[in-house]
Amino acid sequence: MSDSTGQAPEERITSHIAHNARVWNYWLGGKDHYPVDEQVGDQVTSMYPSIGEVARADRAFLGRVVSLLAGEAEIRQFLDIGTGLPTVENTHEVAQRIAPDARIVYVDNDPIVLTHARALLTSSPEGATSYVDADAHDPDAILRAAAATVDFGRPVAVMMLGILNFILDTEEARAIVRRLMDAVPSGSYLVITHPTLELGGEGNAEAMKFWNENATPPITARSKAEVESFLEGLELLEPGIVSCARWRPDAAAEEAPVVAQFGVVARKP
Repeated sequence: MSDSTGQAPEERITSHIAHNARVWNYWLGGKDHYPVDEQVGDQVTSMYPSIGEVARADRAFLGRVVSLLAGEAEIRQFLDIGTGLPTVENTHEVAQRIAPDARIVYVDNDPIVLTHARALLTSSPEGATSYVDADAHDPDAILRAAAATVDFGRPVAVMMLGILNFILDTEEARAIVRRLMDAVPSGSYLVITHPTLELGGEGNAEAMKFWNENATPPITARSKAEVESFLEGLELLEPGIVSCARWRPDAAAEEAPVVAQFGVVARKP
């Protein structure tokens, strides 16, 4: 498997610079990272000790949301943009456990994720799972490639967990969300998580500055009002835009700490 330049995935991997997908994997307790990722991850943790809680809360939020959408909402198609490295309870595993006929498209342009694509390309016999090598900055390319698996005439859950924070220009991020949601029909959903300097996350400012100087891709935090601007024309599900740890927590997570990561689910009317 190669990208549009003809390079094999391993030729695109930079093992001397920390990368978000690998550092996130490290914070989640995975094994798919290099020493530089551990070093940067540990430094960020020393500056912002709750970052590991953010990573775990984000993953738990994904599980709750996909369970809701595949179950009560009866969504059978998921477009997961910025999926990162496979870990426990991936979108297709959660969705197809509830709805074996669910169809999932994972999107990422990180070469190390691409090398793990085979791990993602598993599916129940009734459903489908595919992987698209594309950049979140290019929604048209995502939609073209996803159309091989997803029927855009039927509702789709567009999952954008921890990805819009890598699109530094807020107007561009809004335009990308609009393009994606314009392509899906009524009854579709948008799911977002996004880091913030609100919700007690003020201490993350220096950690983000360190990240942008020592790792890739660069990241930005946004306010609740800025995240809300991505949801124009959509209907927010209760409880609205909250810490992802507090978005409809299950009984085991009711006492989990609030993390500085917004979580929101909205429906296209």
